Amino acid sequence: MDAPVPIVHVHGFGISGSYLVPTARLLATRAVNVVPDLPGYGRSERREHVLGIPALAEALLGTIDALGLEKVVLVGNSMGCPISLEVAHAAPERVHRLVLVSPAGGIQNQPLSRALVQLAVDAVRESPRMARVAVPDYLHFGPVNAFRLFSELTRFPSLERLLATPVPALAVLGSRDPLMPRPARVREVGRQAPRHVSVVLVEGAAHAINFSHPGELAHVIGAWLDGEEIVDDPTQPGRARLLEIPRPD
Repeated sequence: MDAPVPIVHVHGFGISGSYLVPTARLLATRAVNVVPDLPGYGRSERREHVLGIPALAEALLGTIDALGLEKVVLVGNSMGCPISLEVAHAAPERVHRLVLVSPAGGIQNQPLSRALVQLAVDAVRESPRMARVAVPDYLHFGPVNAFRLFSELTRFPSLERLLATPVPALAVLGSRDPLMPRPARVREVGRQAPRHVSVVLVEGAAHAINFSHPGELAHVIGAWLDGEEIVDDPTQPGRARLLEIPRPD
């Protein structure tokens, strides 16, 4: 019997991986879970110059190498999604599957002024407990670095990278996430995606689903990795449902 593929969780911009731990703990029963802090974040060494998304992807791949992990499942949130996509494009043989939770970047978050408003709206929709985790990380990262990287994120071609993903991918979106498009737009975009891309909507969730709805998210990820039907876990907050996306033959 093959050993379970390790799961690596990839955090968003300006914040450490600590807010991803609730979901990682729940998935630890099925495989080794790793929650690294990328260079310049959290407990990692602070850098004079912030790394862009391609450089962060290179650093993530270096971390996977250093841990001796031959192949992994990447579970990204927000900016962690384009970073994970970059790793999948650069080294598809190293990525078993991709889980893209609240993927950020690109046209949906343009121009920058719109993205800043979206971010402000999301801040009041998240659990107050999230602020206790995020605020110290953002202060440590620094407002100038955060602004520069967020500006790059809004210009990053996240959608194009997703539509061309070389490995199976699951996008998990929150119905209350102001950084995400509406379900009708998601279906429209989904029709352009390859058949190995699936989309799940978690009703009642905002952007940081990994922190606010870890039970529902872990349930969805587990079912998808096992090739089972994705249905809601009635014991967990939020309601998850697979978005039906008709695709041309």
